[in-house]
Amino acid sequence: MPLRLEDYALLGDTRTAALVGYDGSVDWLCLPRFDSEACFAALLGRPEHGRWLLAPRDRARPTARRYRGDSAVLETEYAGPEGRARVIDCMPVDGDHPSVVRVVEGLEGRVRMRSLMRLCFDYGNTPAWLRPEGRRLRAYAGPDVAVFDSGPEFTVEDGVCTADFSVDAGEKAGFRLAWRGLRHGEPDRPDTAGLIRTAAATERWWREWAGHCAYSGEYREAVVRSLITLKALSYSPSGGIVAAPTTSLPEQLGGVRNWDYRYCWLRDATFTLMALLSSGYEREAVAWRDWLLRALAGDPRRMQIMYGVEGERMLPETELDWLPGYEHSRPVRIGNAASGQLQLDVHGELMDALHQARVRGVPPDPDAWRVQCVLMDFLESHWRDPDNGIWEVRGPRRDFTHSKVMAWVAADRAVKAVERFGLEGPSDRWRRLRREIFREVCAYGYDADRATFTQYYGSAELDASLLLIPSVGFLPADDPRMRGTVAAIERELLRDGLVQRYTMDGHTEAVDGLPAGEAAFLPCTFWLADNHILQGRVREGRELFERLLDLRNDLGLLSEEYDTGHRRLVGNFPQALSHIPLIDTAQNLAGGRGPSRFRSGGGGP
Repeated sequence: MPLRLEDYALLGDTRTAALVGYDGSVDWLCLPRFDSEACFAALLGRPEHGRWLLAPRDRARPTARRYRGDSAVLETEYAGPEGRARVIDCMPVDGDHPSVVRVVEGLEGRVRMRSLMRLCFDYGNTPAWLRPEGRRLRAYAGPDVAVFDSGPEFTVEDGVCTADFSVDAGEKAGFRLAWRGLRHGEPDRPDTAGLIRTAAATERWWREWAGHCAYSGEYREAVVRSLITLKALSYSPSGGIVAAPTTSLPEQLGGVRNWDYRYCWLRDATFTLMALLSSGYEREAVAWRDWLLRALAGDPRRMQIMYGVEGERMLPETELDWLPGYEHSRPVRIGNAASGQLQLDVHGELMDALHQARVRGVPPDPDAWRVQCVLMDFLESHWRDPDNGIWEVRGPRRDFTHSKVMAWVAADRAVKAVERFGLEGPSDRWRRLRREIFREVCAYGYDADRATFTQYYGSAELDASLLLIPSVGFLPADDPRMRGTVAAIERELLRDGLVQRYTMDGHTEAVDGLPAGEAAFLPCTFWLADNHILQGRVREGRELFERLLDLRNDLGLLSEEYDTGHRRLVGNFPQALSHIPLIDTAQNLAGGRGPSRFRSGGGGP
């Protein structure tokens, strides 16, 4: 049986990431980038699809694991019949070669350990050609070259590299797996002492970075861990931030809603910028803004909803039929066909992201306003077009209410750019556009009989994205229409106290083109907590927020969704869009102008 998602820890070096299980097995790793082909893909298959197990030979269960302070350096303790040992795992941030470092320390008595590694490139489809040389192993597969260095001696048989060894109290043994590529230089041969220094330097790097966090409220531990997770999901060479380091972890166990999230969504731009800026990380926010501008280079009117980590546009979707999927959830997909969809709300998110950057004092970029003006030209002609919406539905395009609200946001931020910052633009025309969109949304996206906004014009379905209306400033949270919408969502979309994205019933397939069935969407539940806070229901908002905190695994990580029936995390893991609203809601609870109040800037047309 595969491990539960709760059993995994995240390792990251701000270029790629690995998932290491509670049992000591690295079951997911893509080298050298987040979206590279995996060399360890057991997460979506079986051990023969690639993994690296480092644990006691007697299969002793770990007694404890934790991140070392405010860092992404993991330590796991094991207790066996003869002693205790600790395994330290990390991915060095500043190394020339993306790598995973693992160090075993004897703590008490003697512990017999085993390192068992199978490298299988192309997501488990291409076994590596292994060439041992002393205590170094080179693994080749086409353009991929991995170099494995081991302190203990190892053997290679049937594609598996095995090292059996023991550590007494005070003894240490180190390992490193590094990627170098065919045309890259060979990495130095490290000794165990050098790997221990590397782990210590990696811990210092993370602690120093986390020390810049400006939040000092009662939920600091959760906020800092979420910020570290966002940083670990960033691609430092470009400034982009991926939605998750994984692909095809299902939204419903055994289901088909399995998507590749190893890309950068423009929709997340505002959420990410606000979380970083409000927490004191202007440098990362600037890098993210600059990534946005580069991604839109050429013709901003052809803006996609997502890009590769370097701004790549071609993200063709392919199914990997040799992988059985996590808990038999198929198909396993790489690439994402949603990159070609029309999602009008992205225009509003991008306009708002660049507006919030200006408001927060991020140094201006002259190209940003030119891009925004081109986007406004497009939106003025296309805001009435049906689209695929925030949830990237694969059914027919519709007039989704949230998409129209975000078109209003785009016009509103364009007007504010002229009024507040003196930028040049047809503000009178944009004011008329803003007023026109507002009136249409309130006329066609609102069901007066039920006192709620609806998923799309003329529908009866609800949609949790409507919870964002107050945060973007379309209407204040205490407007009767918003109070009615929140009440309707609480009545119809809550499942065991958590929020589903939209109405899941017999009509679901007609809306999103997929069979019904998924778990509760964690970001939406944070958005409900924000509405409680904005409406003055602070105690309810706090209780809901703390329940969400309780859903994190023992290391403070969240996936995309939570299955209340099976009582476990599901969806891609860890999920940036779950950790971003965690940061926001914690700051909203601190009072004053939290991110929701700051972003809204007032409501109405």
